[in-house]
Amino acid sequence: MAAYDDRDGHIWMDGKMVPWREAKVHVLTHALHYASSVFEGERAYEGKIFKSREHSERLLRSGELIDAPIPYTVDEIEAAKAEVMAASGLTDAYIRVVAWRGSGEDMGVASQRNKVRMAVAAWEWGAYYGDAKMQGAKLDISKWKRPSPETIPSAAKAAGLYMICSMSKHAAEAKGCSDALMMDYRGYVAEATGANVFFVKDGKVHTPLPDCFLNGITRQTVIGMLRDKGVEVVERHIQPEEMDGFEQCWLTGTAAEVTPVGQIGEHRFEVGALARLIAEDYEKLVRGKL
Repeated sequence: MAAYDDRDGHIWMDGKMVPWREAKVHVLTHALHYASSVFEGERAYEGKIFKSREHSERLLRSGELIDAPIPYTVDEIEAAKAEVMAASGLTDAYIRVVAWRGSGEDMGVASQRNKVRMAVAAWEWGAYYGDAKMQGAKLDISKWKRPSPETIPSAAKAAGLYMICSMSKHAAEAKGCSDALMMDYRGYVAEATGANVFFVKDGKVHTPLPDCFLNGITRQTVIGMLRDKGVEVVERHIQPEEMDGFEQCWLTGTAAEVTPVGQIGEHRFEVGALARLIAEDYEKLVRGKL
């Protein structure tokens, strides 16, 4: 694949379609220095973005949470995404919408005089964890913890929240793992670096309570699917030592979709029937076949 700044195509930027290679910002852009940025990652299947409007609504909420209100409505964001999809010529695609404080009169911590900008791009992107959907992903356990919601707006999909995720994933990849599982500031199981986690024991599904990390749209979708099947889903605080007793595990996220997990640290899981069923049914759902 070509570098992300050197591709053919167009990107929607501040209300206009611009050639891909010309979609640039100044080096003194506030977000580059202070992480004053929020984003959404979305997937289109057969030409339709799954849960598109929910993603646009969350983008606006994220902007408000980091005090960078985005100057577009949900309908305007939806129109921009539709324009990008049409220009890309893609039917199955990953869509990235990003909003940030640009360059302007402020270059200190405060940035209220700097305009909030927005861009939308789309590209082809396959399985996030490669062949893990069949074999089960292997996860490291990160030394970094998800912070308390008293220290950062954890309900926002904000760039600054991902710094320790990148560091955790780099360390995991160096060990031959696909990703890393993170604990929260209290020591409870939280999430992977860009995906929520689910466990199975005795026919019940257990998933961490999202009280200090993002309650993912895919997470919510999968919980609804499980409950529709009559499967009991328990949202609760999970101690790390409980992983020894769980039988199955999977990750959920827009990029990850539903990916079974075979190992987290020293804890091993079977890629079992429920994990496979939910992965298969999710694939049907996003393509309008369920």
